[in-house]
Amino acid sequence: MPLAVVGASHRTAPIEHRERFALGRAEVPGALLGLAADGSEAVVLSTCNRTEVYLSLPDGSDGVEQARALLSARIGHDPSAAARYFYVHRDRQAAEHLFRVSSGLDSMILGEPQIQGQVKEAYAAAREVAGENGPVVGQALHRLFQTAFSIGGRVRSETGLGIGAASVSSAAVDLAKKIFGSLKGRRALVLGAGEMSETTLECLRDEGVRTAIVANRTFDRAAELAERLGGEAIHWEEFGAALPQVDIVICSTSAPHPVLTVERLRAALPHGPRRPLCIIDIAIPRDVETAVADQPNVFLYNIDDLQQIVDDNLGRRRAQLPQAETIVSQGVEDFWAWYSSLAVVPTIRALRDRGEAMRRAEVERALRQLSHLSPEDQLAIDALTRSLVNKVLHAPTARLRDAAGNGRGTGVLDTVRYLFELDRDAHGSGEPGKDGNG
Repeated sequence: MPLAVVGASHRTAPIEHRERFALGRAEVPGALLGLAADGSEAVVLSTCNRTEVYLSLPDGSDGVEQARALLSARIGHDPSAAARYFYVHRDRQAAEHLFRVSSGLDSMILGEPQIQGQVKEAYAAAREVAGENGPVVGQALHRLFQTAFSIGGRVRSETGLGIGAASVSSAAVDLAKKIFGSLKGRRALVLGAGEMSETTLECLRDEGVRTAIVANRTFDRAAELAERLGGEAIHWEEFGAALPQVDIVICSTSAPHPVLTVERLRAALPHGPRRPLCIIDIAIPRDVETAVADQPNVFLYNIDDLQQIVDDNLGRRRAQLPQAETIVSQGVEDFWAWYSSLAVVPTIRALRDRGEAMRRAEVERALRQLSHLSPEDQLAIDALTRSLVNKVLHAPTARLRDAAGNGRGTGVLDTVRYLFELDRDAHGSGEPGKDGNG
């Protein structure tokens, strides 16, 4: 069963199309059942930066075209018009692609950790789906994804690819953690409700920030963000009063001048903060007056501080790429050796079935002439011939597996099937031991 992956990602499709390619959790089972209707195995991975269909296909399947059609329909294009957004990888390249995805090597942010969990969730969701042909995840995709999890884990544990913040949002979290240690139970105030402040707040909440207060000049937008993140919206004029209640302030407005000045901070905290106050200003132009950093117990960081951290960390991550790529390559070789061996399993089974049928026929013939032997002696003859057949077939079986792993399986398979007349048996012509050569 050939492997394939059909997908679109941040490398091939603009965000307005990636949003539409994405399948919601409720849509995935129906998509999987459609893809697996011809006996294919299927897993759908859908994140904000990629939607991919992994397939193990029976001979003659048009599963790749079905996957293209599934994704094309989501943006209202026919498959030929949408083809420029898609990539298709087959066999070894499909396995390598998944291993790179799971390791964070194909992410928009090199080494980002979330993708491993997203791949696991996609696999787990597919494992719960079964159609007329049985579960949509069978032996091939099960082994493929289990290997991907192992390789992703090795890349993260054996290299420094995931060390250090690699986005402005994650850098902000790292800085806050340096000040407070654990962020569990801390309170945050967000000034502005744009994408950057939202993402930063999400990262902070992932680290355990307890309460989020959102202030925006458009109150409805503040209320929308607060509702989504389980926080509280306040009117813009009230944010000064909220300063004494929080540990972290995220500033990301579009104001042309500072909105948090020394004067406003002193008005809210006339005696200064009683505990550390971390202010993260990710606005351009800056939202926070530079003199705020001179106030006692205040830690102010701007976009340049964060970007420098990101750049330094990405440089260190890139230095780990050769080691990570080596782990992926080794994983591909090991998986492909196993996967290629599946092609020889029917021939090995047929070879052993033929050997066993011939052995059994000859033993029965011999024992008819040796009826005077005791039951113990007859069992000894049966065991002796069984052992002999196993020893004779051991080397051919091992060589078949080796040939499959080395890419020479097809030629060797044809030779073995010809020499042992396995195709004749498959077509029902002749009984073992009855063809004059047994």
